[in-house]
Amino acid sequence: MPFKVEPLLDRWVWWRIASPAWSNPLDPGFAQRLGGRWNPPNSFATLYFNEDAVTARLNLRAFIAGWPYEPEDLRNDTGPVLVGATLPRDQQACDAHSPKGVFAAGLPRTYPFDRQGRLISHAHCQPIGQEIKTAGLRGVRSRSAQTKDGAGRELAWYPASTRSKAKQTEALVFDAWYWG
Repeated sequence: MPFKVEPLLDRWVWWRIASPAWSNPLDPGFAQRLGGRWNPPNSFATLYFNEDAVTARLNLRAFIAGWPYEPEDLRNDTGPVLVGATLPRDQQACDAHSPKGVFAAGLPRTYPFDRQGRLISHAHCQPIGQEIKTAGLRGVRSRSAQTKDGAGRELAWYPASTRSKAKQTEALVFDAWYWG
């Protein structure tokens, strides 16, 4: 499939929501084992990022789904941290956010929702992610699945090898990134 390719900005800080208890919030092995929107379980290393703090705030509800808490109940010492990271230089990703990129990826123009307003499933996106990985791209920059209009951008990043690492730039406590 001829994907629409875009370069990721060098030195851009990508944001990952993480539990303060995680020993390595930039370990791509977690999504490799469990899978995510753009990679099936037990497949390939993937790190899921938010392009900015606004998108991270939108994703917080998905992150804490199943917890008996709301954001108002979270504290700095137990609430999720927001980890900033930069990626290796010269990364090329699939554009799954612009109208042309969404079309080239084989997704409906209404992505992340179908024409009936239902969220497009991980099972639908995972084979596309596998094709993107096979094509040698370093990930998928997509519309956020947390908003009806797809506002916000997310990145599923596929490290080139085990030596290819995201480099942590900072970690913000919950109050600083969610309420700040």
